[in-house]
Amino acid sequence: MTGTAPLAGKTILMSGGSRGIGLAIALRAARDGANIALMAKTDTPHPKLEGTVHSAAEQIRAAGGQALPIVGDVREDDDITAAVMKTQGEFGGIDIVINNASVIDLSGSLDLAVKKYDLMQDVNVRGTFMLSRAALPMLKEAANPHILSLSPPLNISPKWLGAHTGYTMAKYGMTMATLGMAAEFAKDGVAANTLWPQTTIATAAVQFALGGDRMMKVSRTPEVYADAAYEVLLKPAREYTGQALIVEDVLRDAGVTDFSGYAAVPGTPDSELFPDIFLD
Repeated sequence: MTGTAPLAGKTILMSGGSRGIGLAIALRAARDGANIALMAKTDTPHPKLEGTVHSAAEQIRAAGGQALPIVGDVREDDDITAAVMKTQGEFGGIDIVINNASVIDLSGSLDLAVKKYDLMQDVNVRGTFMLSRAALPMLKEAANPHILSLSPPLNISPKWLGAHTGYTMAKYGMTMATLGMAAEFAKDGVAANTLWPQTTIATAAVQFALGGDRMMKVSRTPEVYADAAYEVLLKPAREYTGQALIVEDVLRDAGVTDFSGYAAVPGTPDSELFPDIFLD
């Protein structure tokens, strides 16, 4: 790389991103001087989770990026259209779409609330498809356009299909939408890939929804995801597409050999970290 920051002046439109992994990815891009439009629902703080789209925008600016906070819901088509238009109006185009917004509920099929099933389908699958689709005309005009969805490889082993069928379908739906667009728009030079971690990631949402402090101790920090996403977004879009990528593999390919700095609790050996779901 030359001395210039590779994402300087590039425009990213991200769903969600007011906290956790999405915010970490945004901050990594902001250090290069990227423009980041965040479309998120959190206009006011959640009672149990820190961070709003406005506090995230402040952090992005402090890190060296331009920020456009957009209060919107990826389930609402008008909100998606407005987000794309506002981003184009503010920054002149869109280079990257990151499908980060996602709902998790690991309930079994008989326990999963109907509303939660619908919410996961609407946000994870439909939201990924519709936001990507709305931005595609602008992505086609960009120099090195990428769609990146935070979703897992398609693993149809019964262990994962049956573990939490509603959530599994919603996450695999995100991946299918993304890999489908990779195939459909390869001729236009638009890359579309997914990215998923080998270990659980220490975020407030994981702490709140999944495992409390015990789970946090055996996880990696969101920065491991952010550094991998950054590497993906630098790749030549025409050559690096249609892949269900794993965070640690991307970093190893980039020359990272020591992951100890990503332990949420410093000193936790890799062998004690908790494996994330969907990976055998």
